[in-house]
Amino acid sequence: MTSLTAGFMEYEALNKAIRAIEDDQITLEQVQGQRYIGSALSDKELFIKGTAGNALGCFLDGGTITVHGNGQDATGDTMNEGKIIIHGSCGDGTGYAMRGGCIYIRDSSGYRSGIHMKAYQQKQPLLIIGDRAGSFLGEYQAGGTIIVLGRNQEGKPPVGYFCGTGMHGGIMYLRCDTLPVSLPPQVASRDATADDKEILSSLLDEYCTIFSFDKQQLLDSHFFVLQANSATPYRMLYTHV
Repeated sequence: MTSLTAGFMEYEALNKAIRAIEDDQITLEQVQGQRYIGSALSDKELFIKGTAGNALGCFLDGGTITVHGNGQDATGDTMNEGKIIIHGSCGDGTGYAMRGGCIYIRDSSGYRSGIHMKAYQQKQPLLIIGDRAGSFLGEYQAGGTIIVLGRNQEGKPPVGYFCGTGMHGGIMYLRCDTLPVSLPPQVASRDATADDKEILSSLLDEYCTIFSFDKQQLLDSHFFVLQANSATPYRMLYTHV
């Protein structure tokens, strides 16, 4: 494994240095908000210590990025494949237009996480947020899966306002006892069934292993399932699998 100290290195120089390293495992020390780290990464594994800047892992295409710290806005923007693991929280626009791969966040994310998430055939993106997501979660979601676990919300809705606005595909699972206020007409909600819990168990397996969470304790809680209302306008304009 190769180690590289970011420090005050300018983001373009840092990303150029990452691409020049032949080792397929790289540790980045003292990262201080540099942008675009891991952009379009396909064949490397990055271990980041510090705070990753905007657009971490944008266009990710098979690589793995683990951050021991927080991420800023647009983490995983338009990622195609691979995995981003955040041992902390993320800012706004997490998973913007992601179309494949996984983003695992231990704590919370900001506004508009999962906006424009989409899926096609085997590409089924997955975004798991451990605590809380801000307003407009899953705005215009067209595919994929969003799970919000609300670990510190004591059963209250772990999302802000306007959850699922414009949703026309995909699915959300919210761990809480009461629904978010003012769900838009595009969203149909129901209680999770035993079959839903089986699906959740599979989706949460790797996540809970990474962060050492008690999966069964989470599954023993109440979940709501949110999906697009079948009468939603524009549904026919998007690909669904």
